[in-house]
Amino acid sequence: MSEPLKGNSPETEALLRHAGQDDPDVLGDLFSRHTDRLKRMVRLRMDRRLQGRVDVADVLQESFLEALKCFPEYQRKPTMSFFVWLRCITSRQLLDIHRRHLGAKARDARREISIDQEAFPEATSAALAAQLLGCLTSPTEAAVRAERRARLQVALENMDPIDREILALRHFEQLSNVEAAEVLGIQNSAASKRHLRALQRLRQILKAV
Repeated sequence: MSEPLKGNSPETEALLRHAGQDDPDVLGDLFSRHTDRLKRMVRLRMDRRLQGRVDVADVLQESFLEALKCFPEYQRKPTMSFFVWLRCITSRQLLDIHRRHLGAKARDARREISIDQEAFPEATSAALAAQLLGCLTSPTEAAVRAERRARLQVALENMDPIDREILALRHFEQLSNVEAAEVLGIQNSAASKRHLRALQRLRQILKAV
């Protein structure tokens, strides 16, 4: 492989070198190391209409098979850190599943965000509102939760889509700033500025709600 990418840990780089020596089990080991992070992404971005119809494990299984097929090309020319590469593959598989199960209904522009001319499932305002309310209220506050969720969703909908994305990536998917910048195709400094701006906007929204 080429020079180590800054988003890869030393352990990942070592395993990638072994994978380059035709060890068939290494990619499975690499994938399993990131399974929990990929699950968080899928749960956040899977269309709510597919809950109960599509299992997260099935999405990851399809993603692993696709990674096996694409891995030789990644070895030849890695253009992003390994985890971000896996995340891109998983995002594409999730988008394909949306289109396969929902057909034309999946082409709602609000359900996808275009980064560098490629569409990925969006972390919608509804999904973010549900995540935030899970931290702010207890399950027994059903009426309060419903009212707050509606108000919070409307407020989040008015945010710049990229600002919503940076919040989703940093706080709900728990990506580092470097990884979030890679996903969004922007400089690290730009990702930091967007994150700060999005946090300030979110504080205003939460205060109002």
